[in-house]
Amino acid sequence: MALAEKTYGSKAFTESVMKERLPKSTFKALKKAFEENKPIPAEIADIVASAMKDWATEQGATHYTHWFQPMTGITAEKHDSFISPNPDGTAIFEFSGKELIKGEPDASSFPSGGLRATFEARGYTVWDPTSYAFVKDDTLYIPTAFYSYSGEALDKKTPLLRSMDAVSKQAVRVLKLFGKDDVNKVVATVGAEQEYFLIDREHYAKRKDLVLTGRTLFGQSAPKGQELEDHYFGTLKQRVSDFMKDLDNSLWELGIPSKTKHNEVAPSQHECAPVFESANLAADHNQLTMELMKKIAKKHGYACLLHEKPFAGVNGSGKHDNWSLSTDKGQNLLDPGKNPIDNAQFLTFLAAIVAAVDDYAVLLRLSVATAGNDHRLGANEAPPAVVSIFLGEELLDVVEALIEDRDPLDKNSVFKVGVSSLPSFPKDTTDRNRTSPFAFTGNKFEFRMLGSNLNIAGPNIILNTIVAEKLDIFAERLEKAEAFDEELKALLKETFNTHKRIIFNGNGYDDNWLEEAAKRGLPNIPNAAEAIPHFKDAENIRIFTKHGVFSDIEVHSRTDILIENYVRTVNIEALTAIDIAQKEILPACRKYQLELAKLIKLKRGLDIGIDTTIEADFLRTHSEETDKLAKAICALTGVQVEAVSVTEIEEQAKSYQTKVIPALNLLREIADGLECYTPAEYWPIPTYTDILFSAK
Repeated sequence: MALAEKTYGSKAFTESVMKERLPKSTFKALKKAFEENKPIPAEIADIVASAMKDWATEQGATHYTHWFQPMTGITAEKHDSFISPNPDGTAIFEFSGKELIKGEPDASSFPSGGLRATFEARGYTVWDPTSYAFVKDDTLYIPTAFYSYSGEALDKKTPLLRSMDAVSKQAVRVLKLFGKDDVNKVVATVGAEQEYFLIDREHYAKRKDLVLTGRTLFGQSAPKGQELEDHYFGTLKQRVSDFMKDLDNSLWELGIPSKTKHNEVAPSQHECAPVFESANLAADHNQLTMELMKKIAKKHGYACLLHEKPFAGVNGSGKHDNWSLSTDKGQNLLDPGKNPIDNAQFLTFLAAIVAAVDDYAVLLRLSVATAGNDHRLGANEAPPAVVSIFLGEELLDVVEALIEDRDPLDKNSVFKVGVSSLPSFPKDTTDRNRTSPFAFTGNKFEFRMLGSNLNIAGPNIILNTIVAEKLDIFAERLEKAEAFDEELKALLKETFNTHKRIIFNGNGYDDNWLEEAAKRGLPNIPNAAEAIPHFKDAENIRIFTKHGVFSDIEVHSRTDILIENYVRTVNIEALTAIDIAQKEILPACRKYQLELAKLIKLKRGLDIGIDTTIEADFLRTHSEETDKLAKAICALTGVQVEAVSVTEIEEQAKSYQTKVIPALNLLREIADGLECYTPAEYWPIPTYTDILFSAK
């Protein structure tokens, strides 16, 4: 047995560990509570807590923490020791069910979007038993949800779990209509492909923009980029390979199913991808993956960059969210299957998803809206800001055949649907379309708009909720049908006919598609400042509250938090750019000009007929561009001050989008031009060539 196989999950309190360490009656009661989504009784929690503590201390743990995901998008933790002192000066390790189930971190210092005032500090963390506890850095980590004192969700996990319950409830209703009475639960499953950059830490430390913002605010493209297409799937450098081995081993110990690793398109860019898990576990595990990437990179002398667009001129990093639905009996509902009746069932779920994506395209767009992702979407490396669905030519033909009451054109390898009024269709239904925002890839949908550092909970909350809404509508209609087959056919025909505008199998990078999308009436929201406010549109609030995913006040709070994050991100970038340009680039250019002027004066003083015209012209040009740089610094400073003074948050976001970002871009353009003809010994920061091509 390989070492990795022996150690897989060794740092996680998995079901197999619980089965081994808990009394049989306790394990059965616990598992029943999991399956039925019921609270854990106090007496059961005490037994579990004791077993969990014993297991964790055997792993070297001295502390425990309730590990949660506040609305910052990252994880949070407060560590408490197991130590309980005795009157005689000794101590024992204790851990109760009460401590396992509930914690109380300060809720006033996390973003709440107005849900909590500064003086209202009480908040609760509540154990999520559906996500395994684990040991890391001598600490027992307990995945938890995070609530306010008044009961509102202050985290990413709670609404994700709610949305999973919502889509499960409605999917089960639909499955009952297909005779699947044995299905009690449907699970949203996710596999998140994670892209990232590895660069030398010494270069990272010398780039204030990378340290403070995660991306380079200045930098002329290197002479060589990704145009030779020689990095994608290329041979791994030894140092990169060593990093990936360490990362895999650390992930496997925690029970995170890391499966694939390879070089990505851009130089110094890479990817890892896991096996599918429940959406909740996948979200927890992706947060851990990103944390471990950064930590392990340091050990290998790297900095791991997870920004959506750390370097201009080469591909940024995304995170493809592969989403599907599976029953508790193991059936993937997005697999056409071999059983004829499953094909009609598949088409029903497909229709619900197509309708959901069309009607709630703006929600999907804003679920990935960040200041960083604005640099990536639509840049011929990621899908455009227009949401569309790729089905592939064969599956599209099936949809059109339904609409037109005909058989599909391709007669090869067809499956009989099993409903007399529905056409048969081929099993092999798709190619792959790397330009599509939402592509069907055989047995799942690949949502490709996510940025690398995004918490995947947000997009999956949206996906689960909008599909739950359509399945609810389908179930209500079909449950009332007197003739199921006829009503199903009418429903599918009507749904596909109404929503076929969202289906696009062509090149999403082609500008002609944007024109075509506009003709179809598809929304095109190019930036986060415009996208985010739609979160609180009346229809969106309606479906969130209807399915119990968000309350009205929770929707408004999250809208405010997303906009504030956008504003603060762009503001930090502006201040950082001003600082670098003012304190590093501008003085370096002036220094070079002074040295060049001295050289010209010296040559002219020799009075031996040396022509200094070219050098003088060069100095004049360099000085003029440097003067432009100084003016651009002043201009950016002015609009930044103006934007900060705007009091209404949505208007402030517009000010940053329409004024600060253009001023920031102009400053960069001038600085990058100066980099082109300033000698390397004078340029104050590592260049793209240094960063992307010098690492061994």
